Parts: sequence; structure tokens; C-alpha cells
Amino acid sequence: MTTARKFSVEEQRKLFALLELPFEPAEIKWRVIRKAQRGRRGLVLPYADPRAYTDRLNQLFTPAGWSRTYALSTVSNISRRYEGRTITTGKVLVNCVLELLRLGSHSGNGEEWADQECAATSAEAQAFKRACSCFGLGRYLYRISERWVDLDHRGQPVKVPKLPLWALPPTTDGTYATDPRGPIDQKVTVRIESFRPRLGDGVFTEILFRAGHSHDPKMIPNATRQKLVLEWMEAAERGFEKVRKLAAEVGAEHLEAILASLKLQSVEQTPSLEALRFLVDTLESITPQQVA
Repeated sequence: MTTARKFSVEEQRKLFALLELPFEPAEIKWRVIRKAQRGRRGLVLPYADPRAYTDRLNQLFTPAGWSRTYALSTVSNISRRYEGRTITTGKVLVNCVLELLRLGSHSGNGEEWADQECAATSAEAQAFKRACSCFGLGRYLYRISERWVDLDHRGQPVKVPKLPLWALPPTTDGTYATDPRGPIDQKVTVRIESFRPRLGDGVFTEILFRAGHSHDPKMIPNATRQKLVLEWMEAAERGFEKVRKLAAEVGAEHLEAILASLKLQSVEQTPSLEALRFLVDTLESITPQQVA
């Protein structure tokens, strides 16, 4: 029996770029995660239904080109506060392994309180989406900041926030309608592409989204955007250099503890600019006197 050929590096890069594309705005919903002012205001975060994830996977790999497996377990006799009272309940824990044919596999974990409606379904959806994010699918949603909005009498948002421009899918030519097309400098494109291995896919892609309004260095709409992307990437590289310098001052064990809190094994795996800022700020807060 022959083994399917792995995708080439160039094929993988194109697939990851397509996996990382934002969903259509109609696919995005907002979940209330906290309430204030007697329920009149709520803190919301965006999310997409699991069907949006499966549609993207079917589109790129066909239904036969990917698979997922779930492992479910439970924990009993856990006390928690719910609606002003203490209850004894449990937790539903789910692990999802997502395999993309010829590309590899990743896993994700999900959990839900057992007393919640459709607890197993919620935990499965969370585990599946976390496994997808390891391939870049839906990962951009984690970069959208939580927002406070007004709630109606049912506790739902009166008006949902607008998505940032970088969290919208591009037009058919790979750019955004609000960005004028103009000449670009191919030498700058090469310089931008050289930052990918130095910054890692997470930070590199985020800067392309936010500063370049593109998902491919070659499709940045104009020279002004190119210049902005280059400035952001140079600043991010200085941030990584600062992390390494501070780590050398405070000791490797402190850096390892901080990385462990972010569930990272190395600085190179830093997934976002926010995580990079957290690394710098935390290391700066550890003075030589505190280390001693």
C-alpha cells in the first residue's frame, strides 16, 4: 500500500494561507462572557459555528481529505458557584485530534460544566476549534479584543461590534476594497517575506492582517502598506531581541516559567504581538534584585 505524498513546502504555505483567511462576517457571532450594571452591559467575544470550520476544511481538502476523533471523559463531585448559590456538579472533558491528509495532525482540548445544557456538544466544539486553530483556521478570532456592549432584556447584544478590517476576508484579488491599488516595491516584498522564519507564523501573519491588509506579502495593496508592514515587523524583531536579552539577564528558568504559563515551549512559538508584549513586560518586571 502506497503512502500519500506529503505536500511540498510551497503547497503547505499556500494551504496555510487559505486556512488562515477570516470567515465571512455573516458566520461570526458574539458571545456574552460577563455582565455588568445589573445585566444592562455585557463583555462580548466573537466566535464562529463549528460548521464554518468544517465548510472550510471540506472546501480545501474535500470531506475525504480530513478526519477528527474525540475522546471524552468526566470529572465528578466538583463544587462551584452558579447563580448565587453553591452547587455540586462535574465537568465534561473532550480531546479532539484533527488530521489533515498529507499535512499532519493536531489536537485540542475542550471542557464544560456538566450541569450546562448540551455540555458534551459544547466541549466537543471547543476542542475541535482549538485543534483547527493549530493549523491557523479560526486563529485570528483569538486576536480580536473583547468589547463592552449594551444588552437587551434577554441578555443579548443590542448591536454587535464591527469587526476590524484585518478580520474581514479579502476581495477576490486578495486585498480590501477600501485600499487603493498602487505600485509596490518587489525588493520590499522580499524583505517582508524574510521575516517569517524570524518572527514565526503567528506574529508574521498578524502583522500582515493588521498592517498590510493582506494574507500574502505579494498581495499587499500599495507601497504605503508595504512600508507600514516593514516597520511593524522590524519593531516585532526588536521585541524578540529584547526578550532574549532580558532572558539572559534574569536566567533561563524564569523565561521557561513564563513560557510555560503561555503553554509555549520556546520564544519562537510566540503566537501573537500581545503574547510578545506580555513576554517583554513580564521579564522587565523581574529585576536583578528580585532574581537574587
